[in-house]
Amino acid sequence: MGRSERYTPGPAAGAEVRKNGEQWTLVLVRELAHPPAKVWAALTDPAQLREWAPYDADRDLGKVGTATLTTVGAPQPHVTETTITRADAPDVLELNWGGQDIRWQLEPLGAKRTRLTLWHAIDRRYIAMGAAGWHVCLDIMERALDGDPVGRIVGGDAMKFDGWHRLHGEYAKQFGGS
Repeated sequence: MGRSERYTPGPAAGAEVRKNGEQWTLVLVRELAHPPAKVWAALTDPAQLREWAPYDADRDLGKVGTATLTTVGAPQPHVTETTITRADAPDVLELNWGGQDIRWQLEPLGAKRTRLTLWHAIDRRYIAMGAAGWHVCLDIMERALDGDPVGRIVGGDAMKFDGWHRLHGEYAKQFGGS
């Protein structure tokens, strides 16, 4: 069974855009049926990142400092020196990836659930694309955490995926942009 039979993204939801001067930030919120420590590991452990993230990491991202992130699925290898500026396990992870600030916040919801919020400073022109991409990544992460991994769908693979095109269109209607 292929990925498209095993995974179909839901409707574009849980995202908003905030503007501060010339700075645009995409904000996505998810409630996950897993405790913060388990979600933190998915955000920081290189082996778990390979299940869902748009990048591979050369080290655990749970410590402040420099890491190398390699974008997956890009037409050309894109390797960036990334700075993890804050790593307060299992609450907040902040990093600068390719000149874009990313912040992950994890809030416990009872003993076994987490509200995950992603802030991604992004070029206004790519907000809908970023929203669709992160939507798919977060769905895939959730499936991996649930013990039902389908393999990451990122970069060019995501853009060939029918569900991504629908999401992109829905987010473009909500936010404009490409």
